[in-house]
Order: sequence, then structure tokens, then C-alpha cells
Amino acid sequence: MAVTWLVVGLGNPGPRYEATRHNIGQLVVDELASRRGETFREHKGGARVVETWLRPGADKLVLAKPNTFMNVSGTPVAALARFYSVAPEHVVVVHDELDIPFDTVKLKTGGGHGGHNGVRDVARALTTPEFPRVRVGIGRPPGRQDPADWVLSPFGKDERANLPLLVADAADAVELLVDEGLLAAQQKHHAPR
Repeated sequence: MAVTWLVVGLGNPGPRYEATRHNIGQLVVDELASRRGETFREHKGGARVVETWLRPGADKLVLAKPNTFMNVSGTPVAALARFYSVAPEHVVVVHDELDIPFDTVKLKTGGGHGGHNGVRDVARALTTPEFPRVRVGIGRPPGRQDPADWVLSPFGKDERANLPLLVADAADAVELLVDEGLLAAQQKHHAPR
């Protein structure tokens, strides 16, 4: 029986933040929508959504980009989970991760938020931290730069050259997680290259 998965790309709204490191989760759900020839539409749950499928006859995917700022992402995520009757174990949160090097994708379910306020707010709103996460590495800032400034800054020239590959990798990780489960996705994406 087909299951509905809610795949949420965390980020900040508006053109000012589109190309920043903090919005890489939204770039990943954009890629997933693009692969299916779909465009986002406004939803009353406070997000832009695409309703699609992993592939014909497979699980349903609801791709979502909250209209709120990162730190208050939980309310629209919980609203969409209720609207589509999606349990937390089928809410996939795609987000930037400072503690993972740029060009690396890691997956996990549950655990702490690691200081990521968007993840913290989703866990609060869902009343559990037990949801799958696709963590897209953006690396730590150089020198003494404030991490808050780093995540809100655009990708550097070298990063921009490799960004399409990183986004595609993270989108592949989401698809594999939905299709074959967390362990299969971890085995593929956590293996040394």
C-alpha cells in the first residue's frame, strides 16, 4: 500500500535568502520537483507544495517549502503533516548542516538538533525528534566568522561550481530513503568516495 511522505526543505523566504547556505534544503526540494516536471503552489498550511509520486505506482510525495523563516518552520510542517495525515516517521526534513563538510550528505532519524533552530522548531511542533533528516553539509565558517553570518551568506565561487552535484546527491538521498529506507540511504551516502 502506498504511503504519503512529506519532504520539507528548510530555508528562509524571499529573494534575499534564495542563494544562501541556509536555503540548501529548499534547493533540494526544488530539484525533486524539477525531476518530476512539477511547480510549487501555495497551500493553506503556510507553505508552497508539490503533490507528486516517487514514481508512478509508488509512494506519494508532498514536497514543501515553508513560507516562514527557518527558526519558526515547525508550525507549517506540523500543519502539513496533519493535513496530509503523515506520521513523523514519514516527515523528511532536508536542511543545511554546519558540522558536515561541504559536498557531503548524511542521513539520520531522531537525535538532537545540533543547534539548528529550524530542526529544533520542527521537533517542537511535531512533539518528537523522531523524524528522518537529510543533512546537507555546508561546512564551518573560516576563521572567526560568526556561524549565523556564514549560513546567511551566499555560496563561494568554488562551492557554486559544485552545488548542482551536491543538490542532486541530496535529492538522490531523499529518493533512496523513501524507496528503500534509512539504512540503504546511509550505506550509499555515508560510504567513503
